[in-house]
Amino acid sequence: MSREEFRNMPLHQKIKTLYLEGTFVVAIRYYRHKINLYLLENEYVEVFYNHKEDKIDKIDFLPRDHSRMKFYLDQIKLA
Repeated sequence: MSREEFRNMPLHQKIKTLYLEGTFVVAIRYYRHKINLYLLENEYVEVFYNHKEDKIDKIDFLPRDHSRMKFYLDQIKLA
C-alpha cells in the first residue's frame, strides 16, 4: 500500500490497518497528546490520541527529520 492510499483512508480504516498489519513500537507524551508510534511495512506512523477529549486527532506518517524523533529515541533502550 502506498502512502497516498493510506492517507486517503477514512480514520476507522487507518485504525484497523494499523491494528491488523502494524507493529507497535513506543508511546510518548507530546504536548496534549499521547502519540503511539507504529511500524507499517517500512514506514513509521503516528497516532495522536487526545486523552482530554478521548479521541484520536490524527494518524499520519512520521517525518524522519522531525524534532519528535528525539523523544522516540529517548524511549528506546538498547542492550
